[in-house]
Amino acid sequence: MASAATSGYLRRMTVPLLAPATAPRARKPDWIRVKAPTSEGYAQTRKLMRDLNLATVCEEAACPNIGECWTKKHATVMILGDTCTRACAFCNVKTGMPRAVDPLEPQHTADAAAALGLEHIVVTSVDRDDLPDGGASQFVRVIEALRRTTPATTIEILTPDFRNKSEAAVEAIVAAGPDVYNHNLETVPRLYPTIRPGARYYASLRLLETVKRHAPQMFTKSGVMVGLGEQRLEVHQVMDDMRSAGIDFLTMGQYLQPTPRHAKVEEFVTPDAFKAYASIARAKGFLQVAASPLTRSSYHAGDDFKTMQAARKKSSPRSRGEGDQA
Repeated sequence: MASAATSGYLRRMTVPLLAPATAPRARKPDWIRVKAPTSEGYAQTRKLMRDLNLATVCEEAACPNIGECWTKKHATVMILGDTCTRACAFCNVKTGMPRAVDPLEPQHTADAAAALGLEHIVVTSVDRDDLPDGGASQFVRVIEALRRTTPATTIEILTPDFRNKSEAAVEAIVAAGPDVYNHNLETVPRLYPTIRPGARYYASLRLLETVKRHAPQMFTKSGVMVGLGEQRLEVHQVMDDMRSAGIDFLTMGQYLQPTPRHAKVEEFVTPDAFKAYASIARAKGFLQVAASPLTRSSYHAGDDFKTMQAARKKSSPRSRGEGDQA
């Protein structure tokens, strides 16, 4: 029999999804459709993940780009298991009481990066509100294992918000030295109560500010989904908030309803509208912007990282000839 504390925890975990189970999903326009994965590279990547007992956000979140990325042997590892302690209305990752943290997961992640020959790896996780540090120490162990095993691989992490423990969690992870720290805001503040009820918009912003405070030269990144009913000016305000927090890289993609029980798609944003958002974001000063219907946090992340490095170098005072002594 569950204790009163456990029962209360489980009640807090169970957040009702927005749409009834019988609600039909909106038909996807032509620009959002992708082919089912069938390549040999896809099969090899899938087998490697199973052999190493690793979860991937590509599978768990039903990413539309999985065929393209896995064919190229690019996979985003999802650490801390495959079960999340929250139930966000947009996310397809299963919710419940997670299993114990796998002590072999860090080395298995590094082994996967080595086997795939990754120049750049993205590591994300489920929310683990059940853990004292929210799972931050596992991120640290993964970074350390990658540095030992594949020292030439650049590391991008996509963390949860570490609710009520973000300061210590961020300090520990930043000290481990990832190359990019990503945390997604996901949507505009007005929609948080229904779309991301377990999180707080300004807490997520403060997390990213904390990264910059501890490591000003570390690249920071955040993403939003559109098509959930947000207004254009609300998206512009999120961009401004991101820039105020020193965020370097913005990703923006179309929300896709994973099942009829999740939040419905309010709008399929056109490719031209994404181009307009990208133009505005660049004007606001982001070093890198990726905005398209199929953009996701880790989509083309390695190429985007190189572009962001080049943009910073180009914008630095010394690269412009400023600050040189006569």
